[in-house]
Amino acid sequence: MDLIELTLNHGLFVVRAASNLAQAEEILATWQPHMTIVDMDHDDSTALLGRLGASNTLRRSVTPVLGLTRRGNLQTKLRAFDLGVDDILTVPFSPEELLARSIVITRRATGTDRPIVPTIKLGEIEVNILDRQVRAGDSLVHLSGIEQSLLYLLASRGGQVVTREEILDTIWGLDFVAESNVVDRHIRGLRIKLQDEYRHPRFIATVPGAGYRFIPTFSNRGWREGAAMKAPPGK
Repeated sequence: MDLIELTLNHGLFVVRAASNLAQAEEILATWQPHMTIVDMDHDDSTALLGRLGASNTLRRSVTPVLGLTRRGNLQTKLRAFDLGVDDILTVPFSPEELLARSIVITRRATGTDRPIVPTIKLGEIEVNILDRQVRAGDSLVHLSGIEQSLLYLLASRGGQVVTREEILDTIWGLDFVAESNVVDRHIRGLRIKLQDEYRHPRFIATVPGAGYRFIPTFSNRGWREGAAMKAPPGK
């Protein structure tokens, strides 16, 4: 949920989140969203979609729905579409795909040509989520999809510790059979690109025995001014 909020809530969308049906109904009682994102694997998903359909009938309007699921099988997708979902996104997903799907859905529903606003600030880091570029000071780095998702996930927790298990579940999915050091290896690669030292971190701190924590402050100390680091294509 945090990752979704961070991806969408950066000037293009206003986001309100609910973790169960009661919270969703409380929000919908006073606020009509242009789009709803529903976790199709949640026990309340069917009831929520029914609530949205009833509200649309009453208001003579349409609230498009993007469904999220960890089950990528055809049966799950057909059930989602039968319940009124407009589009399906399988978890794990990249931030840029979530943003692009959301923009397309709202454009289709409202007839408004919403511009894509690809830049978001994480502390003092500026991220272009479509080009996967990170700018801090005068330096520019290029991230892979997994590295960008890692950065987003850590930043979305606002300085809280994110465990390795949470990282695996969010980015690789529940069914992924992981190597023992897959998270640490990708964190290490992200740190190298960000020129972030393990012993004196400015962006990502290791919490021994627990996981990792994003540091929301930034110092330009140590960055190579004017340097541009670019990953090989497809890496």
